[in-house]
Amino acid sequence: MTTVHDLRTDELGAAAPLLDRLPHARGALAFVRHGRGIAAWGEAHRLDVRGADAAARIQVWFEDLVRSAAAAGDAEPVVFVSLGFSPEDPSVAVVPRVAWRSGPDGLQQILGDRGAGSQPRPTRLTRPGTIRWSDPEQSALGYRAAVASAVQAIRAGELGKVVLSHDLTAVTESDVDERFLLGALADRYPSCWAYAVDQLVGASPEMLVERHRENGRLVVTSRVLAGTGWAEHVGDPVVADLLASAKNRSEHRYAVDSVASVLRGVSTSLDVPPEPQALVLANLVHLATDVVGELADPAPSALQLAAALHPTGAVGGYPRDAALELIRRLEGRPRGRYAAPIGWMDARGDGEFALALRGALVDGRCVRLTAGGGLVADSDPDSEVREAQVKMIPMRDALES
Repeated sequence: MTTVHDLRTDELGAAAPLLDRLPHARGALAFVRHGRGIAAWGEAHRLDVRGADAAARIQVWFEDLVRSAAAAGDAEPVVFVSLGFSPEDPSVAVVPRVAWRSGPDGLQQILGDRGAGSQPRPTRLTRPGTIRWSDPEQSALGYRAAVASAVQAIRAGELGKVVLSHDLTAVTESDVDERFLLGALADRYPSCWAYAVDQLVGASPEMLVERHRENGRLVVTSRVLAGTGWAEHVGDPVVADLLASAKNRSEHRYAVDSVASVLRGVSTSLDVPPEPQALVLANLVHLATDVVGELADPAPSALQLAAALHPTGAVGGYPRDAALELIRRLEGRPRGRYAAPIGWMDARGDGEFALALRGALVDGRCVRLTAGGGLVADSDPDSEVREAQVKMIPMRDALES
């Protein structure tokens, strides 16, 4: 088999009916795929935190809010969370004032005043206009040198895999409307998870963890991606070449093992397919493995699971500590919330967290894109530079559409 099938099939078409609910150009909160998901706005409560215990502090804070809402007879809150990649990076959690969910029963408002006039009139959707591109800190040549250094370290036996990234900055003519980016990404990449939390906007192909209830069971799923291919020329056999690539399969196995080792510790059963499949997206192909299990009781929340998994071998490397040290040394700047868990959770602890990939941090007219790739002993620096550029195409196209 050469193509990954969705864990749960929900082909509903464009996400516009849900994203159209977002009334403002900034402050969007969203997590949408195939037209289903959740979109919200406003800040009823917010927590900004740093440190190795950031997720744990957010969990306690949100549980307190859930208890307070129950005591007051208010609607159960939901929380959007975007964790920092490292303890030094900022993490943010937002409980929105208004939230809408789209599912099998259509659009439903789950938070906020449901009375007449509660839905504000949306402001006009605007385009960013002319765009100027630049390397913010590390040029493509600098990134290539960093990749070459990392590959040398791997071949010397210092570690097995590391994931390196670099940035690209866009300065736009007008302030960027987050809804414009979300809509373009959701329409062009419907099988990805279009996300927005605190100015971090993107469309991730990689579901780090989902916790949901199914036929009385508490189910955990994770879509692991590592290993990438793309067509340099029309007619290139991308899927077949990727599936046969020893380099990409080695990179992928590190990522799968890092996820499975964590989930086995909290699951009563776990299915880890022995062979990856090919996930075909609009502009490239990934090796993918869908891991599915049943959680033991009592089960960690979706946020706790995401924190336990992060950073997987798909965004950090192996061994973890050696990879993170090399990332700090060679990238030369904080990752912020790039490649970290981003998603939402409800009052029961169910939720979804993707990895914050194929996205950008939006700050008015400045947009910072970040992308990279996994490196193993057989990695070629020139190919890795090209891969990072290809992974920026979704956001570049969204800005320029």
